[in-house]
Amino acid sequence: MRLRQNWSRKLLSILGLELQAGGCDIAPGCMLVANHVSWIDIFVINALTPSAFISKHEVRTWPVIGWLAAKSETVFLRRGSRGHAKIVNAEIASLLGSGRNVAVFPEGTTTDGSHVLHFHAALLQPAIEAGRALQTLALSYHHEDGSPSRAPAYDGDLSLSECLNNILAHRRLVARIAVDMPLATSPESSRRELARQTRELIAARIGADTRQSQDATMHAPATSMQPETA
Repeated sequence: MRLRQNWSRKLLSILGLELQAGGCDIAPGCMLVANHVSWIDIFVINALTPSAFISKHEVRTWPVIGWLAAKSETVFLRRGSRGHAKIVNAEIASLLGSGRNVAVFPEGTTTDGSHVLHFHAALLQPAIEAGRALQTLALSYHHEDGSPSRAPAYDGDLSLSECLNNILAHRRLVARIAVDMPLATSPESSRRELARQTRELIAARIGADTRQSQDATMHAPATSMQPETA
């Protein structure tokens, strides 16, 4: 895990990305709930705290990204397979129970970073079943002067090479992570309510209006790193 963290930090350095983290400490054994902007999100999170990730099964076959995701200890979920979902949920619960952190992007797709889409509550179920807390990570990307940057955004019809070129076109960018206090779960927890709470916490951190970001689900981009689970 230390090797993965160091490798992720080195990658960010090569790309000219500075990591700035604020807020609370990451608690061990939490499901980390984050908004999703770019393929680089995985490495930004790993640079802060080495974690396992949840992603849709198709990502494993994607050139470059699939290999990178597998090397980042990603749990690949087959959409529409209840049997496989149970296996994956048990695997995630085991990781959480052993004190490992597991990160998930409940939006199910990427945005340009200006808003937060609807959260797919089913992706939070493993944490509830394992009785583990949720902890939100609000990701945002900025220019040197602190203004928001769309350069790392991997949304719409943008190709991986185009996204990479957008990042490299800037001498320096800043990746920020704002961490909130863990939210406890129990067998009685409502995953829909937890999805609402975590989404609102992240939206507040990045300065997004939750009503506007909810409307944006009607115009969600096609690029996805996560299973589209209801």
